[in-house]
Amino acid sequence: MSEDLKKNETQLLEAYLKEKLNPEIRLVTRSQTDDSVEVYLGSEFIAVIYKDVDEGETSYQFQMTVLSEDLGD
Repeated sequence: MSEDLKKNETQLLEAYLKEKLNPEIRLVTRSQTDDSVEVYLGSEFIAVIYKDVDEGETSYQFQMTVLSEDLGD
């Protein structure tokens, strides 16, 4: 079940992703919904993170779509 992402959760997720993946990552709130944030690497949009709460446990789903045209030849 989706739940709203709180500001402090977004900050903690951003710090985690900067440490684990890349210090250039930043998370941006979405205007249409409160249960997810957009992920940017520099100025490029790369993914969405959704919050999920199931049976009292919280997880964050990192969803990244790669288009075939982005892969080159």
